[in-house]
Amino acid sequence: MRPRLTQARAALTREVPVLNELGKHDTVCIPVERALTVYVDKRELVTLMTLGAYPELLVLGFLRNQRLVTCVDEVESITVDWEVGAAAVKTRQGISDIEARTAKRVVTTGCGQGSVFGDLMAEVDSIKLPPATLLQSDLYGIVNAIRLQDSTYKSSGSVHGCALFCGAEMLVFVEDVGRHNALDTIAGWMWMQDGPAMPGADKVFYTTGRLTSEMVIKSAQMGVPIVVSRSGITQMGLDVAQRLGLCAIGRATNRRFLCFSGVHRLQLQPELSNTRSTAVAEMA
Repeated sequence: MRPRLTQARAALTREVPVLNELGKHDTVCIPVERALTVYVDKRELVTLMTLGAYPELLVLGFLRNQRLVTCVDEVESITVDWEVGAAAVKTRQGISDIEARTAKRVVTTGCGQGSVFGDLMAEVDSIKLPPATLLQSDLYGIVNAIRLQDSTYKSSGSVHGCALFCGAEMLVFVEDVGRHNALDTIAGWMWMQDGPAMPGADKVFYTTGRLTSEMVIKSAQMGVPIVVSRSGITQMGLDVAQRLGLCAIGRATNRRFLCFSGVHRLQLQPELSNTRSTAVAEMA
């Protein structure tokens, strides 16, 4: 049984006055960042800084990616109240040893979140990714879909965007003040689909942000074996991707990209490249 979610929506941007380089007054849109304190069974857990587009899915995905719940059915309801900036999570049977499981924090490079619970690397070697591949043409389709996507970033900047694809088809697109929030929201969305949790085997995760170790681990926890970024990858992110056999593609803009790991998952189509060859590098 899936949890009950409230429909708590809020304005994502607001107009503010500015003075431009010509000395003229103008107005621009900026994203509205909000603090959302998460309570699990009346116990305060964490405060997330968020755009607030899909707060219930964000909270659900956060619990999933922090490994505090292992199945969506463990959550009975999530209620968001923006008047007090709180999300109340009610579980069906409680979270066992929640004090011990949330006692150890690892400071990470995640913007908009900043810390994760437990040992970041504890479950890496237990994750087994499916044997999925990605066509170069679908990679170009993903990049183009992101380019055409109507977004808060285009109107105001200052946010990260993440998306889940099946081939070149965009299934869901989420923006937030931090890429972790956007990724967690997608994880929550996958859990809320009809039937069992949506499998990630044939999916591709896209992010505008850099591929750090925790972004790679979260993608793998969602069962997604291929990640694409408009930005680059960190050394630890690369190490984790190589351990997992995950395909990590960065610097993906227009028809250019770099494949940092899992090159066996990328099916090249040289005829699609520009006269200047697309760079594909296996960073071993």
